[in-house]
Amino acid sequence: MSKNSILNEKSLQFLETYLNNAAPTGYESEGQKLWMDYLKPYVDEFITDTYGTAVGVINPDAKFKVVIEGHADEISWYVNYITDNGLIHVIRNGGSDHMIAASKRVNIHTKKGIVKGVFGWPAIHTRDKSNEEHPKLENITIDVGCTSKEEVEKLGVHVGCVITYPDEFFVLNENKFVCRALDNRMGGFMIAEVARLLKENGKELDFGLYITNSVQEEIGLRGAEMITQRIKPDVAIVTDVCHDTTTPMIDKKKEGETKIGDGPVISYAPAVQNNLRELIIETAEKNSIPFQRLAASRMTGTDTDAFAYSNGGVASSLISLPLRYMHTTVEMVHRDDVENVIKLIYESLLQIKNGETFSYFE
Repeated sequence: MSKNSILNEKSLQFLETYLNNAAPTGYESEGQKLWMDYLKPYVDEFITDTYGTAVGVINPDAKFKVVIEGHADEISWYVNYITDNGLIHVIRNGGSDHMIAASKRVNIHTKKGIVKGVFGWPAIHTRDKSNEEHPKLENITIDVGCTSKEEVEKLGVHVGCVITYPDEFFVLNENKFVCRALDNRMGGFMIAEVARLLKENGKELDFGLYITNSVQEEIGLRGAEMITQRIKPDVAIVTDVCHDTTTPMIDKKKEGETKIGDGPVISYAPAVQNNLRELIIETAEKNSIPFQRLAASRMTGTDTDAFAYSNGGVASSLISLPLRYMHTTVEMVHRDDVENVIKLIYESLLQIKNGETFSYFE
């Protein structure tokens, strides 16, 4: 597979459209429609479930089933309380970062459409320099330009409306992709590219492949929990993001050392099936795909855990995309890593044999 066959102009156009679309946890469906529309030429059929997980299937009649998976949702906020003078207090929907909220623009999603707002913050002149307060959930508020609760409600804003950031995709210094929600819309993008390459390169798999874009990962792996019961896979290769730990204020002794541009990250964890992981490592070495290693202790914190411990145990592994500034609006990944994750999943699928158990006892 040549280098220039991985990402093309159509791929990058889809990526930008897919990232710029808001798909907060619990409200992923519009993004899923974009994803399925892109994936449609490369799969035989789709499965969708009640909460919005979408799965493109190749060889749906095959008994042996392999999943490749990312998650579709992005972190966001909920409107929680509207004050009498028209300011909005929020609660998290996923791991939204209170520290970055101050002075950010927001989109409040209502039945009447998007209502613009800003997270206000007191001017530097008015703050007590000897004891400065930092942004926290209790003191950040959204201003939509209203002076009363009634005025806010007339805009269509009510408790329960979901709030996202409007920040959009751009490329930094030729090869760094920057946007909110790279965690983990990049995963959905990369598994779609694997399906495209299988089709374009005429590769026939002797098992069923389930390209799975799960919902609700950010609040506890819930979409993966649901869809794995539906698919009942034999093998799962999950892709998500992990931290670039080379930027300031990160303790490598705690977080390990992984870096954008140095390749996909292969995890070691109890939920990661050792024989499947070794197949992936051997595939990387055989195809000269650079990779990094990460130890994840008790849990990976990704949908890998949901797949691994379902249906009596599913051989699962995790291939991560290193990312800077997770859960901010300037998440950053390296194009080379994106291409190498796609290539590693693609080549690993070609090594999996129909009926492979990955048993430690055979």
